Amino acid sequence: MFEEQVRRTPDAVAVEFGERTLSYAGLNAQANRLGHYLRRCGVGEETRVGVCLERSIEMVVAMLGIMKAGGVYVPLDAEYPAEAVVFMIEDAG
Repeated sequence: MFEEQVRRTPDAVAVEFGERTLSYAGLNAQANRLGHYLRRCGVGEETRVGVCLERSIEMVVAMLGIMKAGGVYVPLDAEYPAEAVVFMIEDAG
């Protein structure tokens, strides 16, 4: 569905955060680059990938790139106590 939206409205704003925006074409290009990189690193179907980013355009790129690689993103919050983050990482595998 996302790829179809990119084809229909490549220049439309897909993500807006503060003063920054990213078009569907831009978001798709960045997510594809990340997705290809993750595949080269061994991410594949249902591979869990931790994401520890503040809310941002980069976080959206990361989540979409991970999904494009076939992986599953695991949101991690740096504000949590270290023990909680370690538990989440271990629990997610």
